[in-house]
Amino acid sequence: MELGEKVRAIEEVFEKLDQEIASFQSWSGLHCAWGCGKCCYKADIEATILEFLPFAHYLYQQDLAYTWFEKLQANDASLCVILNPTQAGAGLCSEYKYRGLICRLFGYSARTNKYGNSELVTCQIIKTEQADNYQQTALKIEEGAKLPVMSNYYMQLHAIDFELARDFFPINEAIKRAIEVILHYYAYRS
Repeated sequence: MELGEKVRAIEEVFEKLDQEIASFQSWSGLHCAWGCGKCCYKADIEATILEFLPFAHYLYQQDLAYTWFEKLQANDASLCVILNPTQAGAGLCSEYKYRGLICRLFGYSARTNKYGNSELVTCQIIKTEQADNYQQTALKIEEGAKLPVMSNYYMQLHAIDFELARDFFPINEAIKRAIEVILHYYAYRS
């Protein structure tokens, strides 16, 4: 599969997930607090190279890949470089359209427990500040209500490119490596 096809395949997975999450949010009533982004401040967020390939491709198309690559090389912070705490709006991601898979999944997806049942993965803020909706949602999930399952989406990425979806890195390293993949690809095609 050519690079452009991979990027489009990843974007299709993300679009399908975004639709499923919107549906889940609609029937559950669960939502992030306006401007929260607290989950983004977790210092040990990991991601795969593949999930940031669309972002890296976008940066290349905008002639920003080298700038971002240098920014990532110089950055030794553990917080995600696309986190923008001064940004006004619903979230703090400066590149929301190109956020990674974990950024999309957390709060509105399930993991499968050892009994094969889905368990909602969400934050403490949603659990406490939206306790009634959270409890009702958890009951509906126990009764078989559908929501995105994390492992299903990671497997979809594995099917696109096993090598680039296999290993998890600190989020900034994953972004940097995705940019490297894009730069290497186009370096030999110019």
